[in-house]
Amino acid sequence: MTEAAPPFRVLFVCTGNTCRSPLAEVLGRREAERRGWSNIVVGSAGVAASSGAPASRGSVEAAARHGLDLRSHASRPLDRDLVDRSDVILTMSASHLGTARAMGGEAKSAMLSEFVGEAGGVPDPFGSDLSVYLATFDVLEAFVGRVFDQLATVLDP
Repeated sequence: MTEAAPPFRVLFVCTGNTCRSPLAEVLGRREAERRGWSNIVVGSAGVAASSGAPASRGSVEAAARHGLDLRSHASRPLDRDLVDRSDVILTMSASHLGTARAMGGEAKSAMLSEFVGEAGGVPDPFGSDLSVYLATFDVLEAFVGRVFDQLATVLDP
């Protein structure tokens, strides 16, 4: 009997873990399911997150408009344990990247946009109206799809 390989862990990181990274997480989970990848775990965290905060209203609504559910999301702070357990850490900005690298994630961390060949980060919609959250969703959806395209070249999930 062969032992199952440990899951490949992707972690999305933003500031408060209530807007961008929860959206990226739910998009990543949908993408893994769409591809039939059962041996991948997608999560999210925030560099300045408190534990247990819900996703922002705008993120919940943007996700819901695309058939995704963030109502049960609970924020969690980025810590060394999460960094150590993750195989790839994708951040929304350069400052988030610096924090992940300082926690030991140097070799496995990148800005999400740069990971998929784009410049700049993913702007924070926090406090904006729904149209900004919907635009952020669209950017994240495109980026997450491209992340999984790249992972497909190195993984055999």
